[in-house]
Amino acid sequence: MTAQAAESRELAAVIGLEVHVQLETETKIFCGCSTAPTDEPNTHTCPVCLGLPGALPVVNEGAVEAAVKIGKAIDADVPEETTFHRKNYYYPDLPKNFQITQYDAPICQDGELSFTVEGERRAVDIRRAHLEEDPGSIKHVREGTGPLESRTCSIERADYTLIDYNRAGTPLMEIVTEPDFRAPGEVRAFLEKLEEVLEYLGVFDPGRDGSLRIDANLSMVDASEVGDEGDIDESVLEDANRTEVKNISSHKGAEQALSFEASRQRKLIQSGRAVEQETRHFNETHGNTVSMRSKEEEKDYRYFREADLPPLQVDHWKDELSIPELPDARRERFVAEYGLSDEAASKLTSTKQVADFFENVAERFDADLAATWVADNLLGELNYRDMSITDIDDRFDEVMRLVELVATDEITAKNARETVLREMLDEDDDPDAIVEREDLGKTSGDEIQQAVEAAIEENPDAVEDFHAGEGGAINFLVGQVMQKTGGSADPGDVNERLRAELED
Repeated sequence: MTAQAAESRELAAVIGLEVHVQLETETKIFCGCSTAPTDEPNTHTCPVCLGLPGALPVVNEGAVEAAVKIGKAIDADVPEETTFHRKNYYYPDLPKNFQITQYDAPICQDGELSFTVEGERRAVDIRRAHLEEDPGSIKHVREGTGPLESRTCSIERADYTLIDYNRAGTPLMEIVTEPDFRAPGEVRAFLEKLEEVLEYLGVFDPGRDGSLRIDANLSMVDASEVGDEGDIDESVLEDANRTEVKNISSHKGAEQALSFEASRQRKLIQSGRAVEQETRHFNETHGNTVSMRSKEEEKDYRYFREADLPPLQVDHWKDELSIPELPDARRERFVAEYGLSDEAASKLTSTKQVADFFENVAERFDADLAATWVADNLLGELNYRDMSITDIDDRFDEVMRLVELVATDEITAKNARETVLREMLDEDDDPDAIVEREDLGKTSGDEIQQAVEAAIEENPDAVEDFHAGEGGAINFLVGQVMQKTGGSADPGDVNERLRAELED
């Protein structure tokens, strides 16, 4: 192909994912060591997860249950029997020099996950999802006297490397998709939905560092080979060189890494050069990918059966285990049951904790009021402070009391939102104490009426403008009354009283 022809080629991205999810269990997958986070390296270890001679693995039942729940959530096939294999490779953070994983009999296969991207519904096929153990973690460190975290750096700048085996043996679920993605934005939307589903299942903690890690495979092919529905013949992919991008740790990072990689490959092809089939590292600081090594193939890992773990019978788990209402179903129910808009229902089902709290509020108060306070006021103030609903889960009673103060007309919604809620979050105080301290109790009817009459008397020009049909006049007078009452009057009530006086 001539350089001119290569430059004119229209190319399309074909992307598949391998998503590694840390399962939320109390102990590791093949031993009884704790999975709780700790700053003390190499303290949550034992002969099993250190790979010492003679140590035998035992499967964690909780990890198997979590895997089956994931399988049910993505509508995957869970076989009657699953087996474990050894995946052989040599790296300092892998103490046994092999990883216990699953090969030809994964615990889940042939699933699907639907999500929305740019207003359109998409479905991605899940080829397989299997259990395995996490390796340890490596830190490259510079010489110095400061805290260890401040001296970690890239391998090129490091004076030495430290290995922490606390993470070794933490249960992982590796979710492998078909190459169904055609744009980095689709990948980001899929990951957001996957994390949402995993959080609803209670098998995953998104706040834990490194709890979700992504490896992405990307090829660039002729756009003419991609059908209208994004389908592509497998033979096209067999002829296309692909790169694997590793060490991606966020939704945003996945979109950024794949955007860079698609652009890099497009430039190579359009300049008449070949794309090397290799594994590349995503540098989050610089937003680019760099070559790590040539791409391993399946044969390089020399898989063979894990002789210390017999076949595991799992078919009964699928029938016995139940999973909670998932985000899409809950979103649809909120629209039907509470009469919410699609936008409000989406906000209120963003996490299971938010959805649960909304339903608790809606049990006591009007659904529209509950939705406004949870979806708009509370989540808005939390987002502004870079907080989440879990940061205040021990203060739900206080938030409920604040909604009650509004519902019973003891304070105005404006004061509740702009003063009480903000001071609750910033000063860690309870709502009743703030209302008393700031003197925010609602002004009585007689006091409001006196303020209305005073505003009319003191602002004859605005009264004249009102009678002349100028719409802004009534808003000005409402502002004058609110100022006289210190913001403690209800604006709607003030508006009605003003109109009654002016139209009398």
